[in-house]
Amino acid sequence: MIPVAVGAVTLGPLAGLLLGLTFGITSFIQCFGLSAFGAMLLSINPFFTFLVCVPTRALMGWLTGVIYQALKKGNMSKKFACSLSSLCCPLLNTLFFMTTLCICFYHTDYIQGMVSATGASNVIMFVLIFVGINGLVEAISCFIAGTAISKALLTILHRSK
Repeated sequence: MIPVAVGAVTLGPLAGLLLGLTFGITSFIQCFGLSAFGAMLLSINPFFTFLVCVPTRALMGWLTGVIYQALKKGNMSKKFACSLSSLCCPLLNTLFFMTTLCICFYHTDYIQGMVSATGASNVIMFVLIFVGINGLVEAISCFIAGTAISKALLTILHRSK
């Protein structure tokens, strides 16, 4: 996630799109035996699994770049724009991934088994339990590392011009 945020901030929306696409394709490839969760989704519906993995990540990368550019054009400091964009990256990833997962797979026996196992009473509770600590750790780490790396790279790129 951090490379997507850094690329989107330092190189723009197109780089974010390409890095997000790479992240998504890698996630989809992992569904062919490297990820038990992904393999199960793939066995249920390969097309929906592709939708959950690839376009969601590509859109997240592109939007992260768009958000950075919009914040920067709004006369916001580069550091704050980097920070906010780096935070948006994992939040958008989680939003798009979980929304698509729930739209495509929530009704399946596999996800309903997870819903029952977690004791979730509705889809929102399931998402909060499913994302939980992992989502928080992703958001914090991307916020800190993405901000630091992006700011450093922007400084270096600015000096080389």
